[in-house]
Order: sequence, then C-alpha cells, then structure tokens
Amino acid sequence: MKTIFSLIKLTAVTLILFAVIYPLAIYGIAQIAPNQGKGETISVNGKVVGYQKIGQKFDKSNYFWGRPSAVDYNAAGSAGSNKGPSNAEYLALVQKRIDTLLLVHPYLKKSDIPADMVTASGSGLDPNVSPQGALIQVKRIAKERNLAEAKVKALVESKINSAVVGPETVNVLELNVALDQLR
Repeated sequence: MKTIFSLIKLTAVTLILFAVIYPLAIYGIAQIAPNQGKGETISVNGKVVGYQKIGQKFDKSNYFWGRPSAVDYNAAGSAGSNKGPSNAEYLALVQKRIDTLLLVHPYLKKSDIPADMVTASGSGLDPNVSPQGALIQVKRIAKERNLAEAKVKALVESKINSAVVGPETVNVLELNVALDQLR
C-alpha cells in the first residue's frame, strides 16, 4: 500500500511538472523571443507570404529555386531522407537533380553546381541556398523576366547574409520577394 501511494505521488508530481510547469515555462520564454515564438514572417503589402526560417517550394522558372526538400517542404513533417552517400536510390535522385539543373541551365557545367542545389538538408526545410546556388540561376531568371543579368546579380549580392560562424547564405523567400519588386 505504501508503494502504491508513493507511485501515485510520483505520478502527480511528474504530471504537474511536465504537463503544467514545463509548458508554461516554454510559453514564457517564447514571449520574449522575436514575434513571441510564432515565427519570423515575411509580409508583402501587409499579407504574410511565408516564414523566414522555413523553406518554401519555388519551381517556376522565373523564380530562384531553393534547396531540394526530402519532405516536399512540409513543415509538419520535417525530416531528411536518411539515405547515405553510397545509397544507389539516393545517388540516382541526386543525378536526376543535376540533370534537371543542367537542362534548365544549359550554360552550366556539372562542376559549377554547388552541392546544396542537389542535396536536401537534414530538416528538409532549409530556407537558404549558398550564394553560388543563387548566382548560377541569375542568367535563367534574367532571361525569364526580361531583366539585365547585372541587375539580377546585384540583387542576389545584396541579399547575401554573412554569418559570424558558418557559410554565407541567401534566403530564397526574401530573394524572390525582392525579385518581384525589381523592375
């Protein structure tokens, strides 16, 4: 009987700790985070068009394309492919992505394509590409939008984010929003 009461007390304490106190603590921390923990949105004319930290699918030829996603950009199901670099299925998928890029960008050589343009991130939701990943698309975008290549290249260069630690990146959604405003 003593053991049962001890287990009931332990269950009650655990329930209060993990079902009440912990969620309230996380909620409190979120209130001091940017945008109260609701995510950093990007808006155009007062309308939210996406989130800064979650990749979106852009597949039209007049937009910059982001990094491939193993989950088709489904934020509810963030995941990688879990396939290693020796997996035949994975290698075939990467080769298909390379072939697609070369078909749409006939001026490129295979060696010009940065790895981030043909491999998915661990989360499948990477919102960024490398500056090289954006720059290889400049010629296609300029042609599709009837813009000067130099103007599109300057736009990409203005959107490069330097990090204190880690590589430079370009947020694809921010770049495409700015591209829509380019005349």
